[in-house]
Formats: sequence, structure tokens, C-alpha cells
Amino acid sequence: MADVHVHSREVTKAAKRTLLERGVSVEAIAKIVYELQFPYKADLKLEECIHSVERVLLKREIQHAILVGVELDKLAEQKKLSEPLQSIVESDEGLFGVDETIAFGAVLGYGSIAVTTFGHLDKNKIGVIHELDKKQEGIVHTFLDDIVASIAASAASRLAHRLRDEEESLTEQEKDIQEEEELIG
Repeated sequence: MADVHVHSREVTKAAKRTLLERGVSVEAIAKIVYELQFPYKADLKLEECIHSVERVLLKREIQHAILVGVELDKLAEQKKLSEPLQSIVESDEGLFGVDETIAFGAVLGYGSIAVTTFGHLDKNKIGVIHELDKKQEGIVHTFLDDIVASIAASAASRLAHRLRDEEESLTEQEKDIQEEEELIG
């Protein structure tokens, strides 16, 4: 089989579409980011949080976590996983940690602030994360709730670092260029 590379634009579109299909908007994630970061910046705007979430969604690790995790949730809804995995994923069994492991791996690119924030969100489940964590007949979000926590934690960490950069007077354009260089490198 030849090496086939899927262009990052296609993966980005697929990841965003997958979130929307599962009822998760960028704005819903941004509201979590806002709640996390508002205590540190009283004039914070939701638009800044949306921008941060959008930037996080450009990261391949995040995109891959979304695609893999949601696919497993869908397969569990369709009862297409082998036992005992089917029962474990479908019930979001407490000792099953693979969902957190995938989400945790995705958050690692944003440093210790993102890691500790992910732990906070995993435990306290605020905003859309809380909604996803509710048990509903025929709907499985075992992976998605943790992935959304990972995205929000990453976006909050990114924003916290950006706020510090702002204090040190980098322009938003310089920050985006710097981030793109980090993504490429």
C-alpha cells in the first residue's frame, strides 16, 4: 500500500464536523475557557476564548483524539465493539482509563497548566462537559467528554500564556506566527 497523506485541512474539517455532529460547538468549549480564565482577566472577551479553541483545534494530536475517541463512542452506540470492551465503553466504567489517557495525551502539548486544568475539568465537569457526561439511553460519550475537557484545558492554557505574552507586549499577529512556527517545527 502506498503512503497516503491526508491533508491537514481535511483532518481539521473532519474533527470540527465530528464535534458538531456530536452536539459540541466551538462556542460551547469557549464558554468553559472563559469561565476558567475570567478570574485572571476581568476584561476577557468570549471571542478571545473562541480564537484560542480554534487554534487548539489545528493541532493534529487534538484532531486525532477527536476522530479516534468519537469513532469508538459511535461504535459503542452501534454495539459493534467486542465484549467485554462493548460493556465497558457503553457504561463508561469507572476503572476504564483509556478515555482519559487519549485526552491526556492530547493535552500534553500545552504544558503543566493544561494538564492540571484537564484534571480539574475531568473531576468537576463544567459546561458542555457536564452535559456530555450525563447518561442517556443509546448515546455514548465515554471518550468525547474527556476530549472536550482536553480541548478546553489546552485552550485555557494557550490563552493564559497569551495573556502573559500580552503583558510582555507581543502582538496577536506575532503570537499566531510564533504558534504556526511551533506547529510546523
